[in-house]
Amino acid sequence: MRIRVSGKDIDIGESLQTHVNQELGETLGKYAGRPTDATVTFSKDGHLFCCEIFVHLSTGLVVQAKGGAADVYAGFEVAREKVDKQLRRHKRRLKDHHKERVSPVDTVPAGSFVLAPFDEEEEHAEGANGTAPGPTIIAETELSVLSLSVGEAVMQMELAHAPVLVFRNEKGGAINVVYRREDGNIGWIDPRVESGGAAQG
Repeated sequence: MRIRVSGKDIDIGESLQTHVNQELGETLGKYAGRPTDATVTFSKDGHLFCCEIFVHLSTGLVVQAKGGAADVYAGFEVAREKVDKQLRRHKRRLKDHHKERVSPVDTVPAGSFVLAPFDEEEEHAEGANGTAPGPTIIAETELSVLSLSVGEAVMQMELAHAPVLVFRNEKGGAINVVYRREDGNIGWIDPRVESGGAAQG
């Protein structure tokens, strides 16, 4: 497994890289089964040293965690402990997932957009054809939507420490969403489409 360590506008010394490789490597060796690679990125936010960790598992799932502290080593430790907790919590399920997954998870290319918020004047403005203008796109990135079962999607959302996950349901191929509800449960959105293409009421 390869662990890549980098810094955004900060110097990453050899001792820090060695520390990251040893500590993160030990954590992944205990719980992750067969990770393919990991990326650890350090940055500065005011007085805090921030650390973001991405771990790619051989099945296609991704573990993600962020941490920050006044010391760069402590910032890494906050993120590493989150990875440790996530992997430990799902250790049995990850082990079963490795056994059941003969091939890696399929992906579907998608675009991710950042839209500028409407102000009051824009909400009442009309476009050239008399319709309301669309939102302004201020950023665009490419991403991959994973093809998963609902159970895998919930696990991926928790491993990524995310509030919501868009995925393609392996059963039927429709785009689904799982998300964290305010009551602590997990919500699942599964669009039902009639043969004619109209959504069922």
